[in-house]
Amino acid sequence: MYPSLLIWCGGQVTLHFRATAGQPVSLLSLRPADLDRDPPDGGPGAPLVEIQELGHGRFPGSHRYADTVAGSRLRYAGHNASRDERAGLAELRIRQTDPATGLRVTSVFQAAEGVPAVRTWTEASIGPGHPGRSVCLQAVTSVVTSAFHTDSGAGPDHADLLHGDSDWVAESRWHRTPLRRAGLPYTDPDVHHHPSRSRFALTSRSSWSTGEHLPTGVLAARDGSWSLAWQIEHNGAWHWEVYERREGDTCLALLGPTDAEHQWSETVTERRPFTTVPVSLAVAAGGPDEALGALTRQRRALRARHVPAAAPRRLPVIFNDYMNTLMGDPTTARLLPLIDAAAEAGADCYCIDAGWYDEDGTWWDSVGEWRPSARRFPGGLEEVTEHIRSRGMLPGIWLEPEVIGVRSPAAGRLPADAFFQRRGRRVAEHGRYHLDLRHPEARKHVNEVVDRLVTDLGIGYFKFDYNIMPGPGTDLGGAAPGAGLLGHNRAHLHWLDSLLSRYPDLLIENCASGAMRMDYALLARLHLQSTSDQQNPLLYPAIAAAAPASVLPEQAGNWAYAQPEMSVEEAVFTLATGVLGRLCLSGRLDGMTPARLALVREAVACHRELLPFIARSLPCWPLGLAGPAGPWIAQGLRDPEPDGDLLLTLWRLPGASRTLEVPLPWLRGAAAAPETLFPRDAALAWRLRWEAAPGVLRVDCPAGGPAAAARVIRLRRP
Repeated sequence: MYPSLLIWCGGQVTLHFRATAGQPVSLLSLRPADLDRDPPDGGPGAPLVEIQELGHGRFPGSHRYADTVAGSRLRYAGHNASRDERAGLAELRIRQTDPATGLRVTSVFQAAEGVPAVRTWTEASIGPGHPGRSVCLQAVTSVVTSAFHTDSGAGPDHADLLHGDSDWVAESRWHRTPLRRAGLPYTDPDVHHHPSRSRFALTSRSSWSTGEHLPTGVLAARDGSWSLAWQIEHNGAWHWEVYERREGDTCLALLGPTDAEHQWSETVTERRPFTTVPVSLAVAAGGPDEALGALTRQRRALRARHVPAAAPRRLPVIFNDYMNTLMGDPTTARLLPLIDAAAEAGADCYCIDAGWYDEDGTWWDSVGEWRPSARRFPGGLEEVTEHIRSRGMLPGIWLEPEVIGVRSPAAGRLPADAFFQRRGRRVAEHGRYHLDLRHPEARKHVNEVVDRLVTDLGIGYFKFDYNIMPGPGTDLGGAAPGAGLLGHNRAHLHWLDSLLSRYPDLLIENCASGAMRMDYALLARLHLQSTSDQQNPLLYPAIAAAAPASVLPEQAGNWAYAQPEMSVEEAVFTLATGVLGRLCLSGRLDGMTPARLALVREAVACHRELLPFIARSLPCWPLGLAGPAGPWIAQGLRDPEPDGDLLLTLWRLPGASRTLEVPLPWLRGAAAAPETLFPRDAALAWRLRWEAAPGVLRVDCPAGGPAAAARVIRLRRP
């Protein structure tokens, strides 16, 4: 029996599904649970699951993941809802079957208490009663929905798409584009008797999940009344696309790896199921800032599931000696004075970055043993880590665990099957082989390395880097390369889970040439995310300001690398960049005057005082998230309580006007008192004036001031 309209309330969302005879199930509506609206009324909606099967294809044909023959044959077969009271998690499972092939798919939805978002994925197998039958999958969506169109009423003519590009030292570049200009042209389907075949699609290839584009996006009604945000939670290849159906619905499809884009395929049987990568959808009756705020709440809920209950949720201030400092060339003589200066500045952890294993300066293609250099540390690296502890800081170290240099002894010692392979040969990239963590010898190797560093050196913080991409994947054992990569991606997550279970107090920073793997498969587990490798302090604000659209503010590790030769304003500029994220301190603090070191110490103290606020805040972008950077850049953090404070970092770049109006519409009409939190020096003060009626903060910089400057500001609510 078909329920026709299935309504499920979980967490802080309500979902409406259409499940009628002769049609696949569709997700029609996704709304905040407290929103009082009538159930949706409209057509059947897009199929909840689209499946590209070998031998079945699409009708009509196109590039997009819509109109699949297998997806159109799916029929409702039942559902069940449950709730885990201890975890505060509601779950819905909707089952569908394809009578032609025996394929059974289950769409799983999970919602956390108090969060206006849902997490979902698809499970596929051959149903019982079809012994010996198999299906070769070439693409399976984690979800497809036209809920944005149903709930907002904004068709492609009245909606915008926000999406992000990324690259090394040019991360998190967001764009806002009208859907008709983004790639959904009007084609008059009534005349042609077919839907448009156009789409806007973004794809991430290989193992850098954010190496070219971001797995996060937003559909927004242009009038600011409704927004839907999403993220694909996968540490490898993915694809998402927005398209228009014949009925005028704007549809969103989210996928992991596919055959066309990633050389992925998987054969499923009754005993060999397949599960897609998970994705999250967050919704808000407001603009993109509100939808990304809902996604921020979802990220915290995901983190809460992975952080052991007994583990302290520490937010230490990290000093790392790489950026614009030692640059991968540490020695005992260089480290000891830096350690002392970092302690004086107030750091909680000192992380020794790359180069600690290097004996001859040609380490790039010989790494893999991960043993301290005797030449660099005549008294042993233990002398350095003990000095870090003696100064009251946690010892940390840089490691790139998934690679072995082509000249490393480990490359010959480990079996060939422990590495990525294509056509019987090891995959080599940038002088490294890539470990396949599905293999027990590969896992044994990385576990022995970590165990030795933790046991022998007392390491409590790792910066896990990842600087290569191995191409489509590995075809070891006859698998499609993309399936081999997906298997490694999942084995990598399993290894991290087991590592943190073994060392629950261990802190791990996620890094991949900066932020080339900034996804919530990894960040649900790990503690900190490097937002960039950008070394120019004038280019960092645009990256730091946009980062909270992709990563929690309390995980956004922004470099602050003040130098002895900088002017006061230059030092303030780079230090301010780190204050409203997670301050990743660097720079030659050991060469600073007491006055300059005191400025660094002030920034650290300000950051530490704000950390509890940062860890519960919601990000906002008063001057807009999307578009070209500057000449003024603003990033804010809002208290989730409506009468709470607001924090702002304002960066003034060369060429900017001396005055600025910062619109804060959510505070319109409210009393607020602006104050500068950093720097505190009255001689550096900007004039700040709050005008409640229009909801505008007016900023006036002194005449004749520096070309570039930054301030951290609070609007305190009474």
